[in-house]
Formats: sequence, structure tokens, C-alpha cells
Amino acid sequence: MATILIIILVIIVLAVIFFVVGFNKLKKADIAAQEALGGIDVQLTRRADLIPNLVETVKGYASHEKGVFEAVTEARARVTEAARSGTVEEKSAAEAAMDKALVNVMAVAENYPELKASTNFLELQKQLTDTENQLSFARQYYNDAVATLNKLVATIPWMFFAGMASVSKREFYQAPAGQTAPPTVSFG
Repeated sequence: MATILIIILVIIVLAVIFFVVGFNKLKKADIAAQEALGGIDVQLTRRADLIPNLVETVKGYASHEKGVFEAVTEARARVTEAARSGTVEEKSAAEAAMDKALVNVMAVAENYPELKASTNFLELQKQLTDTENQLSFARQYYNDAVATLNKLVATIPWMFFAGMASVSKREFYQAPAGQTAPPTVSFG
């Protein structure tokens, strides 16, 4: 009788340990995906913060391009709002609008050789390029974290713990149609 009780107790302890491991594994994967999405937010916000400086620099040379600057301001506001509380799709759409607005600003800048030679403009351009690279890395990091989480949620035995851990599949960060690569503008 004592042997059976010990066996039952060992099985219960092993089941509890397995449950704790499964629960924690799913929660850690979910937290990693949320953290990775925060990395995208940081880079989107960084890029949005660089925009006013870029706009002011370009405005000094092309103040008559009011419509372009208003579009950039609107796109920047959308990115900031999406980074604060938007879904993955909203972040992606706001990023696409910002990309389009930046292309328009850079197209305006293309018409002013003295602007393209400005140290301030060149430094802002470098910072934007660096931010674009970091944003690309953040997107990939997020998608990797989501892939890990989604595999766990969809495979046995972890799928049995997903509901108890309040963890579900997440959406991948996908660039909107036509936005698979960052905008390119030549300053040559």
C-alpha cells in the first residue's frame, strides 16, 4: 500500500512539474514576442523623432512644399500613435505611410544641391539609414519570436497548456503590399 502511495505521489509531483514547465515555457515565449514587438515600437518612435529635424532642415531650403511637410507630420502622428497602442497591422500601415512621406521629402530634397551637401542633412540621412537597419532587425527579431511562440502553441504537448497560460498565436509583422523593401532615394 505504501509503495502504491509513493508511486501516485511521484506521478502527481511529476505532473505538477510538467505543468509548471509547460506553463512557464509558453509564458516566456509570449513575453519574448511582446518584448520584440516593443523593439519595433522603439525603432518606429526613433524614426518618427528624427522626422521633425529632417523636415525643418528641408523646409529651410524648400519652404513652399507645404503639402509634403503636412503629409509627413500626419504620417509621423500615425506612427507615434501606432507605436503606443496599435496592433501589428496598424503599426505596419503607419510605417508604410511614413515610408511614402519620407520618399516625398527626399524627392523634394533632390531638387536642392546645397541641401544635399548640408552637414546637418547628411547626418540626418545617416541616422535615418541606421534606424531603418535597426527597424529591419527589430522586425526580423519579432517574427522569429512569434515563430517560436506559434510553434509551441501549435504542437503537442505545449498546446494543452496554451489556454491555461492565456497564450495564443500571434500575427507576424508583414510589410504592406509594395513595401517589402525600405524606400530608396538617390542623392548622387
